[in-house]
Amino acid sequence: MADVANHDDYLRRLEAAVGPVAPGEFRKHQGRLIQRLEPDAYAASYREYMELASAYLEGVDRGDTINDITVKLIRDLAAQLVLPSPV
Repeated sequence: MADVANHDDYLRRLEAAVGPVAPGEFRKHQGRLIQRLEPDAYAASYREYMELASAYLEGVDRGDTINDITVKLIRDLAAQLVLPSPV
């Protein structure tokens, strides 16, 4: 149930950001081309985003050097999920 609620929240964020989007359709958001995700694809992308963002924030707390690719991936996933990027 939580994934369905999260997906519904995502659809509301997506529509507020770019207007109505049909399943599988693409739109430009935050300078990136994003596709409307179905529930399974959304859940996988959200898990990846949370794992990367958590690892990034833990690394910042430790004072680790952060790879630019990690920052780009987090920003791309945040745009895809219509979430604010932590970086």
